[in-house]
Amino acid sequence: MAASKLQALLDAGARVRVVAPSVTPEIERAGVNILRRAFVAADLAGAWLVVAAATPEVNREVAAAAESRQIFVNAVDDPANASAFLSGTLRRGGVTLALSTSGEAPALTALLREALDTVLPADLDRWMTEAQRQRAIWRRDQVPMAARKPRLLQALNRLYTSTAERAENAENTQNDFSASSTASAVDRPGHVSLVGAGPGDPALLTRQAIARLRAADLVLYDALIDDRILRYARKAQRFFAGKRAGRQAMTQQTIHAVMIRAARRGRRVVRLQGGDPFVFGRGGEEALALRQAGVPFDVVPGVSSAIAAPELAGIPVTHRGVASAFLVVSGHDEAVFASAVGTLHPNGVTLVVLMGIGRSRAIATTLVERGWSPETAAAIVVDASTPNQQVWRGTLAQLKGAVPLFASCEKRGTAPFSGTIIVGDVVALAWLTETSSGGSEAAERKYVTGT
Repeated sequence: MAASKLQALLDAGARVRVVAPSVTPEIERAGVNILRRAFVAADLAGAWLVVAAATPEVNREVAAAAESRQIFVNAVDDPANASAFLSGTLRRGGVTLALSTSGEAPALTALLREALDTVLPADLDRWMTEAQRQRAIWRRDQVPMAARKPRLLQALNRLYTSTAERAENAENTQNDFSASSTASAVDRPGHVSLVGAGPGDPALLTRQAIARLRAADLVLYDALIDDRILRYARKAQRFFAGKRAGRQAMTQQTIHAVMIRAARRGRRVVRLQGGDPFVFGRGGEEALALRQAGVPFDVVPGVSSAIAAPELAGIPVTHRGVASAFLVVSGHDEAVFASAVGTLHPNGVTLVVLMGIGRSRAIATTLVERGWSPETAAAIVVDASTPNQQVWRGTLAQLKGAVPLFASCEKRGTAPFSGTIIVGDVVALAWLTETSSGGSEAAERKYVTGT
């Protein structure tokens, strides 16, 4: 929570000092002044605003020190110790709207912000430009304040009417105002990009993916997308559309509807998915929905974790004399997995399982029942390419008990879906695994063996 508040402060040009016994890597990378210790009242010297994101006891201490110094405090999810409440902010075309529930219902604030975003005109920047132009005229002509609003309404209507329509509507400028705004947006169709975000590290984004994010007006992103990737979309509204612990933020049909509606309003939309959108993603379904709706779109491939995760752990999916092929399967559905590996001969083939860590025991059992040796080498790679990357190595027999080793995934509620399982003789190429640098400058390798 502190990290999420930090970025908003930095975007506003604030000079920030962080006081905490320990901080997240995201805060470390922000380049702010960090004091690694407990809070003391003297830390408020020279401050204008305090964000307290600690326990209620610490927040209470901060609030008392701030009150005596007449400094506002925003206490995260702790309204009793707050004297200021941050709002949900919507910025578009030079217009800023702020919503607040006085810290009592932040989720409602977010929902209302999304609702307002859908009803504001796509070309609000034109409204802003016209309003500025009209204001200069009113000041020059000394137009009274009371007369300015109806005149502005007339001017905005003229943005959407032809010369003949202007004459016809001169005496009643409010007619069909909303309808003409909508028609204008339909006349300027937008565009959707289905973008692969790669395995996690922003350095592994393609140049085209970065370009699409920078130009985006709206980004719908899945779970496990690094915040540093989302920062490329500085001009865009960003909404979470993925899953956490199996719970959907949006149904797939809602995602289709939002993309189509936004594109028809002239917006540039990025649908951002981890890995590659066409590798166990919903990219194919989304492409079909967009094509059927007549919405222009393109696909920006991403580095699939099916290959990247083994590589970053030093495991080649093919290797001369060891494995001449590899099969990528989904592990979250038992029947689908069993069907995929049912006729697979274990010798010379590497098996890569995505979305299967939560079912590692069942996966290992199925493979052994189909003739794979319990001593076949196996590995799990979690959080590939990130600073939290962890690698487990062992055998199929040991794979059954490997999941509890990844407590960090369980705390995030993503254990059944995050991570990659690799099964095959290539995993036993220890000389590669032990010396690999992985190719990601941010990742610190952590290895756990099954023995």
